[in-house]
Amino acid sequence: MPPAKDRPVTDTPSAAPPLAGLRIIEFAGIGPGPFAGMMLADMGAEVIRIDRPGGKDSPSAGRVDPALDFMARGRKSLALNLKSPEAVEVALDLLETADGLIEGFRPGVMERLGLGPAVVHARNPRLVYGRMTGWGQSGPIAHTAGHDLNYIAISGALWATGEADRPPTFPLNLLGDFGGGGMYLAFGMVTGMLRAARTGQGDVVDAAICDGTSSLMTMIHSRRAMGVWRDERAANALDGGVPWYGIYECADGGWISIGALEPQFWACLLEKLGIDPAEMGDRADRSLWPAMRARFTEVFLGQPRDHWTALLEDTDACFAPVLSPAEAADHPHNRARGIFAAEGPAQPMPAPRFAEAETPLPPAPPRAGADSRAVLEAAGFDAARIDALFRSGAVA
Repeated sequence: MPPAKDRPVTDTPSAAPPLAGLRIIEFAGIGPGPFAGMMLADMGAEVIRIDRPGGKDSPSAGRVDPALDFMARGRKSLALNLKSPEAVEVALDLLETADGLIEGFRPGVMERLGLGPAVVHARNPRLVYGRMTGWGQSGPIAHTAGHDLNYIAISGALWATGEADRPPTFPLNLLGDFGGGGMYLAFGMVTGMLRAARTGQGDVVDAAICDGTSSLMTMIHSRRAMGVWRDERAANALDGGVPWYGIYECADGGWISIGALEPQFWACLLEKLGIDPAEMGDRADRSLWPAMRARFTEVFLGQPRDHWTALLEDTDACFAPVLSPAEAADHPHNRARGIFAAEGPAQPMPAPRFAEAETPLPPAPPRAGADSRAVLEAAGFDAARIDALFRSGAVA
């Protein structure tokens, strides 16, 4: 396996995935780390996942069919017992020819294993070392446990969610783990590898969910600074505070979303609903908002969701039905764009898409250690060393 510096990343066909030719070593973890690895694998990077021997098939899925752990797709799996010095040496040998590394342990764990940035960069100065945590590598609570909900709580993002008269609500773990965490790690990895390609110098990416989620709040902080955002739940244009940007129940118990923020979209909505604009009054008058909301509530409760979909979906009323995950894969727009895989259980296809480069669905996730021998052979390990590693239990 030639060293990374001798493997140009620009000599692949134009239709190849954008990150074809890049090699990432991913130390198996949970949540945002695997999501970042999925994003890189989806874009064509070769991602070799280092799993623990035995135990769970995949840290993010538990003891289930690993082929259903969609976030682990597109990987090769090498099972290493990192408590063994021989296994650590195997990992370092692989990292000598890698472009990047992803790990999601608490600060200091990789250093204790003998795989910290200083050791790895001594072997491969070009490598981009990606670290995924909730609190970051530094700070007063960096070494404490936490989960998505805690990280978005200190960013101010959780406080701003939900209805005015209720506690903050749960935005799943999309906002923290995957938005503020995994996506920022993937962005940091690509940014670092672009810099390494220009300068020959690697870097350490300190991706913290609290950092990323705070970054996602930039527009809100901007509007606060402008004096056009209230620190009250459901009091602003984008948090359900206005009647024309919200969720309404239908006669059949389904829900629809309305987002008619701009005047022309508001006019379209009222026209389609047969409501006289004069009846609604001036949108700038906050005292009229309760009556507007009550009117919309009454109207939308009068018909089932399918009625409103047929009436509004192909217009500029800024409308969409609220679909369950089970329904989403069957929506005509999602089917037309191929947002979900055409075969097998519904799983999202790689995103974004490109005009030239191809981003097909990567291979299904492997079982832990399924590629151990193949990975070592491709890395140039001789048969005797591979057999010895298996016998010692360093590799499984």
